[in-house]
Amino acid sequence: MSLKKASLIIVLILIIDQVSKIYIKTNFALGEEIKVFDWFHILFVENEGMAWGTKIPGAYGKLILTLFRLVAIFGIGYWLWDSVKKNGSRILIISIALIFAGAMGNIIDSVFYGIIFDGSYGHVASFLPEGGGYSSLFHGKVVDMLYFPLYDGYLPGWIPVWGGNYFTFFEPVFNIADSSITIGVILMLIFNKKAFPKQRKEEAKA
Repeated sequence: MSLKKASLIIVLILIIDQVSKIYIKTNFALGEEIKVFDWFHILFVENEGMAWGTKIPGAYGKLILTLFRLVAIFGIGYWLWDSVKKNGSRILIISIALIFAGAMGNIIDSVFYGIIFDGSYGHVASFLPEGGGYSSLFHGKVVDMLYFPLYDGYLPGWIPVWGGNYFTFFEPVFNIADSSITIGVILMLIFNKKAFPKQRKEEAKA
């Protein structure tokens, strides 16, 4: 698979990801929710840290995280370029392209959203506000909106430990970029033998 085709996948995902985030950011107040189906909601939340809302503590935690993401994206980009150069398998290149696109999508939020949008608390944010953004460069928050509460209710009392407690599955709210990363990783795991055929052959010979 050529680098041109891999780049097309990346650009397509980035466009879908950013259009969806900008739409949500400029049409929803933070916490606003629309029920599309019982099992699928559009819910606007912002993630200040890593996956699952994890944060790096301290005054420079957010900056460290954003810089780490930038370093990581260069590593993934090199991996993609190297895989294409070495005629890596199609599934491997597609997987890396998906991971790269997802990582880049969230990096754009982290780097730029703090300066191009104002806050979303209690009102809909403005794009390029006159008074400036809600934060500074490298301190933006990642926009999430896809919420799939497949089960939402109290667990049966006979279940040990958690019985009788209120439970939501699946609780995390995520975005297109997160989905792209997840799909890329899953493809690599499922099609491991096709993704790394040469490595498999070398291991077999050893």
